[in-house]
Amino acid sequence: MEKTILNQVIDEKLIEMNLKSNTKEGVIRELSKRLYEQGNINDLEAFVEDVLLREKEGITGLGQGVAIPHGKSKSVINTTIAIGKSEHDIPWETLDETPIRVVILFAVRDTDASTVHIKLLQNVARFLSDDNFINDLHNAKTKDNLLKLLKNSKEGDG
Repeated sequence: MEKTILNQVIDEKLIEMNLKSNTKEGVIRELSKRLYEQGNINDLEAFVEDVLLREKEGITGLGQGVAIPHGKSKSVINTTIAIGKSEHDIPWETLDETPIRVVILFAVRDTDASTVHIKLLQNVARFLSDDNFINDLHNAKTKDNLLKLLKNSKEGDG
């Protein structure tokens, strides 16, 4: 079941391989704009505000250069994820106190907040706990590489 859910939210149009922003808020806004342009959220400002509010509740930087900010919001039309990579370090509150270069932004509809959201987080957390996956994630150079990596990791999970 988790595989199907993750597969439904992986979309090449929601991947940014070269984030421009140097700040957490800027990166969240950059990825949120992509969600908005693809019709997954209907209010860019409301969604960004919801994500930033959630950021104040706890650390979303997992460490090893990866952060998973998320927003449960009335402005979300389709529960999905946007992925961004950066060539430069982005300051972020992380468990290992190091900057990040990969952001996986969750956009979750209010109605999916307890079920789909938890399954997505579990699935993503499972492959982010794999050091080889993290290494491959940082080394992925194209959207196609990133999609293959996510799909292969997904298929390998139980």
